[in-house]
Amino acid sequence: MKKLSARRRHPLAALVVLLFALAVTGGAYAAFAPADKAQADDTAQSLAIKEGKKLFAVGCASCHGTGGQGTSDGPSLVGVGAAAVDFQVGTGRMPAQQPGAQVPRKKNIYTNAQIDQLAAYVASLGAGPTVPDKEQYSPDGANIGKGGELFRTNCAQCHNFTGKGGALTDGKYAPTLEGVDPKHIYEAMETGPQNMPSFGDGSLSKQNKKDIIAYLGAVNGDESESPGGLDLGGLGPVSEGLFGYIFGLGALVAVAIWVAARTTKAKKS
Repeated sequence: MKKLSARRRHPLAALVVLLFALAVTGGAYAAFAPADKAQADDTAQSLAIKEGKKLFAVGCASCHGTGGQGTSDGPSLVGVGAAAVDFQVGTGRMPAQQPGAQVPRKKNIYTNAQIDQLAAYVASLGAGPTVPDKEQYSPDGANIGKGGELFRTNCAQCHNFTGKGGALTDGKYAPTLEGVDPKHIYEAMETGPQNMPSFGDGSLSKQNKKDIIAYLGAVNGDESESPGGLDLGGLGPVSEGLFGYIFGLGALVAVAIWVAARTTKAKKS
């Protein structure tokens, strides 16, 4: 009996063995597992910021300052976010060709990768709106009717009720939204470029923005039709009134002349 008691294991032996096995397993996983995804993403982001800084120094710093702090020729970019850069550079508005009342849209000179790098650098200067993902501006799950109501309430006074654009004061204008990338429309609502106010999620929710974009796609798409017949360019009451004045009044004048001519002939006979 004494011999068997001497060979009995210590009560903590099993716990020690378990801890040892866990330590060995954890060490083996750390040694052979692939690099952590978050760490890889951080490395890629740091590289994008570094490359974006180089591009910024060449194409943007002369107006916006070497650190994006702004100059007399350009506003500060601290806190504008990646979405503002993606919109301005992606639509070719920046770099600007020349100063003026409004910077027009034109063909961009950067690749998508370079735009992403510029956006990453500017975003590193201060938190701001991020570039939306495709789900945020796709028509899936959108309410076109609601989008039309929201657009007419918040946007039509400048862009016209079908997004054809319109004139503003002092040589400024609201550009046409026909043919504009849905992502850029979403970014414009988020950031408020040039004369446009910004519509953050507090004033227009993500679903509201999706609905508006779906509405614009419906009225300006290739397959869009005017249920009322000839839409006269969709420019609103000015073109419709001019059409009515020229053709409607012209038709009345022609009828009056014809009636007068017939009456004169009847009297002579």
